[in-house]
Amino acid sequence: MEVPYGEGEFVAHTESDVYGPGKVIGIEGTWRRVRFTRFVASVDARNLRTATDDERAEIVEWLNAKRRQYGGTW
Repeated sequence: MEVPYGEGEFVAHTESDVYGPGKVIGIEGTWRRVRFTRFVASVDARNLRTATDDERAEIVEWLNAKRRQYGGTW
């Protein structure tokens, strides 16, 4: 069974919005390393969902702000 959410995909947690929306930055089995707007966490892919358009826009703006502030790849 293929587990969804590859590297670079925009996601959100299925059970809580406390994490904010995020972007998958790593994969290990069914676990996804996700850079959420509030922190980075490892989350089982079964606890993620595809980000809505609004959530995607939020994380893209957050990432762009961090790039402007600190440079580098976020």
